[in-house]
Amino acid sequence: MRHFPPRRIVCLTEETVETLYLLGEQDRIVGVSGYAVRPPQVRREKPRVSAFVSADIPKILSLEPDLVLAFSDLQAGIVADLVRAGVDVHVFNQREIAGILAMIRTLGALVGAAGRAEELAQGFERRLATIAATPRPSPRPRVYFEEWDEPLISGIGWVSELIEIAGGEDVFAELRSRQAAKDRIISADAVQDAAPHVILASWCGKKVVPARIRERDGWGQIPAVRDGRIVEIKSPIILQPGPAALTDGLDAIVTVLWGELK
Repeated sequence: MRHFPPRRIVCLTEETVETLYLLGEQDRIVGVSGYAVRPPQVRREKPRVSAFVSADIPKILSLEPDLVLAFSDLQAGIVADLVRAGVDVHVFNQREIAGILAMIRTLGALVGAAGRAEELAQGFERRLATIAATPRPSPRPRVYFEEWDEPLISGIGWVSELIEIAGGEDVFAELRSRQAAKDRIISADAVQDAAPHVILASWCGKKVVPARIRERDGWGQIPAVRDGRIVEIKSPIILQPGPAALTDGLDAIVTVLWGELK
């Protein structure tokens, strides 16, 4: 029997997990992604049922979910298996800040908490507006965000927007409308030509090694490399298009650019 609001939800990515906790609806969650780390108690409270592009379908089915929440075309194979098994699935596809806020509102509606979701989204909107309106010195620092190192990938939508809100200039902002990572591959020469003042890196699931960035052929004269401004931002707070990016992720960018949180 299906229920509304759904009583048993499986979340295949972290951002819906964090949002449900923020809405006070965490008791509905019966299974989560192995990458779910926010809030910290999720690691001991909820069983893990998936990676990012793979999932334990029998385990998910054994949890008898009323609803499974997924993200993007990268999980299409998992979604197809679940749909064939008769499971209700909602797939989000947020790629920019507006999409993150829409996800929060939509998820709230799905679990019967539309009012709380609206308050949460409006709180984030006010926070973003306040940070964006904070006076900063000119010129804006030029920022290169590296999502992956082999090949070099940059320009991820919501991160590009957050860099601008923090008071920086994304040197590859023109890539932000390209959804697929393969369409955001750049050359090492392009980074040299862009001459960023700051390099932010988050290598999706592996630790950033600044020495490897410094040692790239020809990169020694890039201002960020020359001045030692190569900083890792941890994947869970920047590569998940959800509340983490709008809070801790944005704060991390502001701190790197301006030396303190303002």
